[in-house]
Amino acid sequence: MREDPSAGTAGSGPAGAGTAGKPEAAVVRDALGVGVAVGLSGFAFGVTSAGAGLTLLQTCALSLLVFTGASQFALVGALAGGGNPFTAAAGAFFLGTRNAFYGLRLSQLLALPRSVKPFAAQWVIDETTAVALAQPDRRSARLGFTVTGLTLYVLWNLTTLLGALGAEAIGDTAAWGLDAAGPAVFLALLAPMLRTATERATAGIAVVLGLGLLPVLPAGVPVLVAALAAPAVLWARGRLAGKRPEQDEETTR
Repeated sequence: MREDPSAGTAGSGPAGAGTAGKPEAAVVRDALGVGVAVGLSGFAFGVTSAGAGLTLLQTCALSLLVFTGASQFALVGALAGGGNPFTAAAGAFFLGTRNAFYGLRLSQLLALPRSVKPFAAQWVIDETTAVALAQPDRRSARLGFTVTGLTLYVLWNLTTLLGALGAEAIGDTAAWGLDAAGPAVFLALLAPMLRTATERATAGIAVVLGLGLLPVLPAGVPVLVAALAAPAVLWARGRLAGKRPEQDEETTR
């Protein structure tokens, strides 16, 4: 992709702030590392999807067209639990809406030509966003985004195919415990992101809501209810922050 000579830095600093560029080899190495590590997880999705009853064509179409792991796992997980297809799709859609917010940030950061944006939008996911935002300038951000997206898209779809074919060959995936592969991979990817107390509290409440409501609500609905953990924690945090100034004022009297 062509470099924009008027581009500023990729970070939050002002344009032309003089941030040193990152060597292209280092950007490619980091992007390939993320792409390969996560792309191999497509095997788990292929196995999970086939175990949920989806055909090989349906499984591969999900990876080709949806291409966001959390939404894909949520969809097939709900279907495997006997959930309504519309409820399952709603849960997958809800999880996928975060990519729209990623797109708003990346649109400013990458400043891609208008003709390229529709194709680049397919690669706006957690991993490409993380790699792009970690770069010090626009050129590195574009390179990181492209290499991560291309590597991950190719590997994810290839391993999805292999996983689905493997699941068909071994038969009942539940007998092998492979039905737990999808959730395990998703949790492994999520855990390192929980760095602050607010994030950990949100995740903990979401787990409690999801697991607690699983026996009483239709499949796919608990994950929607669990999403209420985020606004609940933010509301509680705001209340605590509002009380602290009052307490400080009382102690100074």
